[in-house]
Amino acid sequence: MANNGGKTEATRSERRSELLEIAAGLFADRGMKSTTVRDIADSAGILSGSLYHHFDSKESIVDEILAEFLDELFGRYRRIVDAGQDARTTLEELVRASFGAIDVRHSAVAIYQDEAKHLAANPRFGYLGERAREFRELWIGVLRRGVADGSFRPGLDVEIAFRFIRDTVWVAVRWYRPGGERSADTIASEYLSIVLNGISAGT
Repeated sequence: MANNGGKTEATRSERRSELLEIAAGLFADRGMKSTTVRDIADSAGILSGSLYHHFDSKESIVDEILAEFLDELFGRYRRIVDAGQDARTTLEELVRASFGAIDVRHSAVAIYQDEAKHLAANPRFGYLGERAREFRELWIGVLRRGVADGSFRPGLDVEIAFRFIRDTVWVAVRWYRPGGERSADTIASEYLSIVLNGISAGT
């Protein structure tokens, strides 16, 4: 009996994961507001009522998608920073981790980019603001350390550098498609070359 119960629980968990993946794809493609519970159920081949056996609302689905994605991403960020590498190497690893997230969690990243500002007004999604603040503190801290230790040029406007790197990394979700001709790591390498070395020919 215990084995059967475990199997049932595993099956339910697997089905829940499938539903989250389907919903994430729809939210990323159509937007949260334009995607209904019925749309998700239809795509999953179930009745709308059956979806409520797994989630109590559309917001619950988005919450689980974003929370899991951000927990995973920031866990990776913290490990990179805590590794104690020089500032340049740390920044490179943070950028690679970000492009890796765009590759592996493409739909979740797209949802975050499209919906975070709107969702942050809902107390349920208060953690989005907390994550944004942590992101800023973490990346700016690395940039400041790099200026101090000589990894980055003296007089670097850390605020502008932070905004530039943040915006240009995450906007890649608009055009990058997993499984394409160029891997996320290849794109990250080219991006880092441009950011750290520029595009002008050497003199």
